[in-house]
Parts: sequence; structure tokens; C-alpha cells
Amino acid sequence: MNTASQTSAELAARLRLIVITDRDLARPREVTEVVVAALRAGAPAVQLREKALPPRDALPLARRLRADTEAAGALFFVNDRVDLALAVHADGVHLGPADLPVAAARRIAPPGFLIGYSANDPDVARAAIADGADYIGCGAVFSTSTKSDAGQAVGLEGLTSVVEAVEVPVVAIGGITAARARGVSRAGAAGCAVVRAVMAAPDPGLMVRGLLRAAAEP
Repeated sequence: MNTASQTSAELAARLRLIVITDRDLARPREVTEVVVAALRAGAPAVQLREKALPPRDALPLARRLRADTEAAGALFFVNDRVDLALAVHADGVHLGPADLPVAAARRIAPPGFLIGYSANDPDVARAAIADGADYIGCGAVFSTSTKSDAGQAVGLEGLTSVVEAVEVPVVAIGGITAARARGVSRAGAAGCAVVRAVMAAPDPGLMVRGLLRAAAEP
């Protein structure tokens, strides 16, 4: 196995579950409370996604989550905002079609900075990788109400088409539950990203353990 493959395999292991934040779903708890519970249960990655929060207000939250994930040995990503990710020394950023292009983000990113990109089309996924993306987020795999612009669900067949098109980890998102995590894994995805499943869970730690266990089952 070459170095690039080893790096991709190592990243895939750390992307087996990404917990994405949502302050509304976490209420009446603080987002940080839910995230800490998820980290204690073994969540390997967290992504800050608070689109309605101005960057100035998001900065303290990003700093807190960076500290919590660092203490737990987990990856920390910021959604959309490369500037915020760099300001708090996040491990990476997750970008979409409306954000800074991957190639531009790669030019200003420090060595080792991870860039994810949302793509449901195999050709778009391949182009993002050519521009410097380290992994692909694919979805919504299943219908979801968490993301208003998620579009039509691509299903496991659509997920598989993206997985087979690229040689980097693909993370499934959209309507992922513990019951669906095994199917996502069988489709070849490195892992799944969840919002509601953990943020709204009465016991976030229990949900994280269930998702990780389900994804690891043959």
C-alpha cells in the first residue's frame, strides 16, 4: 500500500462518524453539552454548522469545540467558513457549491489541513478531488428535514456511484440513523455524518455508541 492509500485509510477511520452541530435541535441543552457527551462516547469527528450564527458570534463556540475535540483526540471541522476554520486552528473545513472553491481554499490552507466537499454527482466528486479535496460528503442519502436545500434523496445507489468514482473517503449524510448505518457502510461509505440523530437525542452518548456499533457490523 502506498503512502497516499495509507493516509486515505487512516482518514477514513477518523471519518466513520461526524457529529454535526445544531443549536435548535440541541435545546434546551447547550451544543457544547451534547458534543462533549458525543466525544466521551467515542465520536471521532465533530463539525460546527451554525449557518444562522454570525462569524463574530460563532468564534467563541468554535474555539470551545476546538478545545473539546482536541482534548478528546477527535477531528474538528467548520462548515463553509474557511476563515473561521483557520482562525481556530480547526483540522479542516467542509465546503459546498456555494462556498469558496476547493482549489482556492487549498491555496490558503496550511499543510495537513483537511478539505471536504459535498457532491452527489460522480463527475463533480472527481473534479473536487482533483482540486484538492480530501474527502467527499454525499447526500442527502435519505430524506431529511434538517437541511432545507438538501434536494432529492440519492439513496444507497447514488451513494455507491460516488464511492466507486473516487479513491478518497466518502461520508454519507441525510437521514442517517443507527438502523440505516449498516446499509451505508455496506454501500462502501467510510462513515456517516449526522445532525438530528445525535443533537436531538435524549442520550447523545448512547446514540453515538449505537451508530458506531451499527456501522462496524458486517
